Amino acid sequence: MRIMHTADWHLGKNIEGHSRMDEQSSFLADFVKITAEQNIDLVIIAGDIYDSYNPPARAEELFYETLKQLSDGGKRLILVIAGNHDNPQRLEAPGPLARDHGILMAGVPKTIIPTGAYGHHRVVESGEGYVEIEINGERAVILLLPYPSEKRLNEVLYDLTTDEEQNQKSYSDRIHAYFLELESHFRADTINLVTTHIFAMGSEESGSERSIQLGGTYIVDGNCFPQKAHYIALGHIHKPQVIPGTDGRGRYAGSPIHFNRREIAYQKKCIVVEIVVEAGKTVKNEVSEMPLQVYKPIEVWRCANVDEAIAKCEENAERSCWVYLEIETDHYIREDEIKKMKVYKDDILEVIPKLTVLETEASLESLTEKSFGEVFKEFYRRERGTEADDEVMELLLSLVLKEEK
Repeated sequence: MRIMHTADWHLGKNIEGHSRMDEQSSFLADFVKITAEQNIDLVIIAGDIYDSYNPPARAEELFYETLKQLSDGGKRLILVIAGNHDNPQRLEAPGPLARDHGILMAGVPKTIIPTGAYGHHRVVESGEGYVEIEINGERAVILLLPYPSEKRLNEVLYDLTTDEEQNQKSYSDRIHAYFLELESHFRADTINLVTTHIFAMGSEESGSERSIQLGGTYIVDGNCFPQKAHYIALGHIHKPQVIPGTDGRGRYAGSPIHFNRREIAYQKKCIVVEIVVEAGKTVKNEVSEMPLQVYKPIEVWRCANVDEAIAKCEENAERSCWVYLEIETDHYIREDEIKKMKVYKDDILEVIPKLTVLETEASLESLTEKSFGEVFKEFYRRERGTEADDEVMELLLSLVLKEEK
């Protein structure tokens, strides 16, 4: 069985208020092609399909159209679980229609996927937290854990024990107990898989994940995952990596595009896994990484002065890229100077002035010699390129006097 592992699409996500939908659309088109070229039997999407509980219409349209193309009329099975950014009920809602296309949806840990035909394949057995599928005569057992908030995890585990002390165990211990209970469904003659959306200890964050752990509460140890699993497909961390403590069997696929400037140093990927089980023995378990394109790079331009920054924008006017401009300057960059840059380059995300030491020291020395109003007027002039009018000054001074009282 050939399996494609992907996660953290975050459809609808912006960068500094700018839409990434065109880039995401390009990725999805390429992902469909890669999946077909790799002769994939099963696609696992390990959570965070969308970036918010209420995604834009275009994001939902892209997702459903992509699922339709991936399924190829039900010839390929697709499993989707919810991440912490997804609305579980909204994700599961199209389940009855998706079933005809071979698409399985799981929104919460207690989801039970109905048995029966899914496109050209079958769900032969299922229950809370697991599903057994048949694809082209091969059987696979998959343990499912959509994003397990502490509340949702408690709802599942309270069914497993009445021991109050057991219920107070750490989050990681409870995840371990959850998988220990479900691991009994694994067999020697099946391909055994796990998929969840969670933060494993030792994983390296990329900076674009919205942190879900508070004081370690939501962090799990890599050893909590089933030892009998052939492969563990995780979502949540945006940097592709092997999960510590899993002997290479557990991986984060990472996000498909760079979501911020801290991610640009590493290659984005999707993961292909080929597992062959014959006569109760695993004869093949190979993992390969498929590199993904950078559709619109995020770049940091460091310029020695404003004139150099304007010239660089002009030189790169035709290039498609997101830009952070860091400019060394002896004054605050004026609005008219920023406008000159944006005439050539629309996709400037932020202009960051790097004030020289000389100007900073001079400014500090002069502060004690000027009134608050004079300091503000100078700041306003540098920022706006114009003088602050009387109405602005009156409003500012009234607020300052109010605070002093």
